[in-house]
Amino acid sequence: MTALLQPLLDLASDGLFAAFIVFLRVGAAMASFPAFGEQSLPQRVRLALAIAFTAVVLPSVPAELQAVVARGRLIAPYLLTEPLAGLVFGLVLRLFVLVLQMAGAIAAQATSLSQLFAGSGAEPQAAIGHLLTVGGLALAVMAGLHVRLAEALILSYQALPAGAVPAAADILHWGLGNVTRAFALAFGLAAPFVIASLIYNVALGVINRAMPQLMVAFIGAPALTAGGLVLLALALPSALALWHAGFLALLAAPFDVPR
Repeated sequence: MTALLQPLLDLASDGLFAAFIVFLRVGAAMASFPAFGEQSLPQRVRLALAIAFTAVVLPSVPAELQAVVARGRLIAPYLLTEPLAGLVFGLVLRLFVLVLQMAGAIAAQATSLSQLFAGSGAEPQAAIGHLLTVGGLALAVMAGLHVRLAEALILSYQALPAGAVPAAADILHWGLGNVTRAFALAFGLAAPFVIASLIYNVALGVINRAMPQLMVAFIGAPALTAGGLVLLALALPSALALWHAGFLALLAAPFDVPR
């Protein structure tokens, strides 16, 4: 009986070994994933999500894992390479959440709302940044973020093979390209607020020059706050749509170097 069950036991053992290798990458990426890796989520929930993503990714990468199983069950090299690949991949996706926070911080500073409506939490930020972040994550989840993340994890085994240490030059080039794209997009989202702030300050300077006795700061501050809130209501839908389009483009080709 033992001899008859031995092939089945070997197959199960190989499957568990391959699942653990996938879990090393998925678990590291899950720590930084948008929406699914937020600090507000309990650790048990994030662990369950990592196991669920592992169950989805594992059957889709059998060819990539055949070589891993064929090399034997020496786990030590994969304890370094797989979490590193997952962490690098997750941090690039996390950059697009930081885009919303950076855009919110720029907009809040430009409209003098950074102190008036500042928020507190695991990542303290202005209320505009918090609103953008929550709105963007909600939009991404409603658009099937879990499917896109699973597809991107499967693609990661082609760009970052299991058991191979990522080339430092390639990671540097890829990372810098994504950082540049993130800062450019963040400033683009906040551009209406920066332009409005520039126009406001120029107009305030002209009024102050024409009527030095008028306390323009006391008159202009409420106008700037009200104008910032009105501009936020008008620009928020377009900003979220622009961010979501960029995020989908990243998930569609996560390992392409931005130009």
